[in-house]
Amino acid sequence: MAAVVALAASLICTRAALAQRTGSVTLPLWPGIPPGGAPQASPETRAYPAAAWIAGRPVLILGNVSRPSLTFYPPKTHAPATGYPVVIVFPGGGYSILAYDLEGTEVCDWLNRIAVACVLLKYRVPNTGPYPKSQAALDDAQRAVGLVRQHASDWSIDAHRVGVLGFSAGGHLAAALASHAASRLYSPVDAADRLSCRPDFQLLIYPAYLAATDGSLDLNPSVQPPADAPPAFLVQAEDDPIHVENAIAYFEALKIKGIPAEMHLYARGGHGYGLRSAALPVTGWTTDAARWLDTIAVVSSKD
Repeated sequence: MAAVVALAASLICTRAALAQRTGSVTLPLWPGIPPGGAPQASPETRAYPAAAWIAGRPVLILGNVSRPSLTFYPPKTHAPATGYPVVIVFPGGGYSILAYDLEGTEVCDWLNRIAVACVLLKYRVPNTGPYPKSQAALDDAQRAVGLVRQHASDWSIDAHRVGVLGFSAGGHLAAALASHAASRLYSPVDAADRLSCRPDFQLLIYPAYLAATDGSLDLNPSVQPPADAPPAFLVQAEDDPIHVENAIAYFEALKIKGIPAEMHLYARGGHGYGLRSAALPVTGWTTDAARWLDTIAVVSSKD
């Protein structure tokens, strides 16, 4: 009975938090059917699986996403003269589902608290990555960056401080975006696709699919960073079942190219913790990330 009561209370709090966001704006990502085909035969699903509890709370899981969208969350602080810096968040889920609150809305809450605007991307799943197995999720990511830059004036954001933050498969998506920003993989559909899809910085949190094989220190060639790759911040735990070598391989590739990067490796932490507090230092990564954003002049006390 206690577990049932706890679940009901957690669901009420989670749903209330999702409903109480003021000033948010949700837009469809594409003006029509996204490139690559028609919507999924099955409708989109939203669930709080019993097996998906993290830090004593359920996780909102989205599945069968065929109509991608983005939601803009502005900070409550006054926008600086140059506009807010903004981070586009890619939830994880193995390109099968999206951990939408754990690695999405809760991340936007944190970013807003440090005076950074957030855009949460609901990209297509399942079987939409990793690139080049499928390019659907990467198409969505490229489209999102251009669309955000198109709305810079409307949303009081700085089009030159547009970053990405991804978890697990979303971390791979962020790296793939940085590696394939020179041109769109899809045929442009409107003016948003004429704007750059290169992120100005990237944060990869327990990223997946970056190593060539499990446990390898060789980089997956599909995420080879170009000479103009954006600066990166990486976090992973040594006991991550997805393998810490993912972060190490990508960091080494950035280092070879002379791309500024900061990496934090923890002894313990596993995988899929998001921002939720646990009795391990790894969930303090947001403090390091905020300092890094200040270091690279994305945020500052002057904003």
